Amino acid sequence: MPRVMAVSFEPLGRLYYVDPGAADYAYGQAVVVATGEGAEVARCVWGPAEVEWAGALLECLGPAGDQHRKRDADNRRRRAEIAAVARRLIARHDLPMRVVGVDFVDQSDHFDQQAVVYFEAPGRVDFRGLLTDLARALQARIDLRQVGTRDAAAILGGFGPCGRECCCAVMGPPRESVPPRLAREQALPNNPSQLQGTCGRLMCCLTYENTLYVDFKKRAPGLGTRVDTDRGQGVVVAHSVPQDAVVVQLEQERLTCPLARVHPPRPTGAPEPAAPHP
Repeated sequence: MPRVMAVSFEPLGRLYYVDPGAADYAYGQAVVVATGEGAEVARCVWGPAEVEWAGALLECLGPAGDQHRKRDADNRRRRAEIAAVARRLIARHDLPMRVVGVDFVDQSDHFDQQAVVYFEAPGRVDFRGLLTDLARALQARIDLRQVGTRDAAAILGGFGPCGRECCCAVMGPPRESVPPRLAREQALPNNPSQLQGTCGRLMCCLTYENTLYVDFKKRAPGLGTRVDTDRGQGVVVAHSVPQDAVVVQLEQERLTCPLARVHPPRPTGAPEPAAPHP
C-alpha cells in the first residue's frame, strides 16, 4: 500500500494528500509541496501512513528550509496587500463585489507575478475598469474569478453548528448540489435554519454522511419491528445512526441497543442462543 500524508496550506484549511516518499514527518512540521504554481510551504496535519489509495498524490519535496519559510512569509504579506488594494478599488468603483481570497504566484515560465483575486457577487459584474486599476496599482498580472457561495465558504473557512471546521473548507465543497431529499432521508427536522451551512445553502455534511445512512438502513430493523434484546423483547421506535444503534421500547423501559445486540424474535419454544465467549 502507498504511504500517504495529509497537509494544509492554510491554518484549518483544506486537506491535501501527498506522497511523503521514504521520509517521516511530524504533526505541524513545515514541508515543501510541489503544486501547479511551483513549490509551496504546507504544514503536516497527519503523518505518513500506509493506506489504500487509488487517486493521484502531490509530491512532498522535503522539509521546508529557511529560504522556503522566508518566501512563504513574503508571499503571505503580498497576498494581504493585494486583498487590501482590491477592496479599496472595489469601493472606489462602487461594485457589488466581496473579496474572499487571493492567490499570488511570484514565479512562472510565462510571467513574473500573477495575482488571482476570488470574489463573490450577486450576479455578473462589469469589472473592466477595476481590472485596469488593479494591474496599474499592483504592477502584476491580475485574474479576477467569481465564485459561488459554497466555494466562498470553502475559501474563507469557519466552523459549522457541530463545532467542527466546515466540511467544504477541509474536504472541498460537493461537486453537485445537495438535494433536499437527503434531509428527509436522514430524518432531520424540517427547519431551514438548522439545515443551512455558513454559506446559506444546505450543509455539505448531508452529502458526505449519506452513505452511512444508506448502509444503516440496509442493516437495521425498521420502525415498528419487534426484536429481541439482552433485556427482553420490544419494538423498534427510533434509529440512532451515529451510534449504529436502534431505540427499543420494552414493557417498562426504553433501551438504546447496538445493532449487533438486536435480533429477530425467536420462534415460540426455540432455545436461547449461546452466550458469546468472553
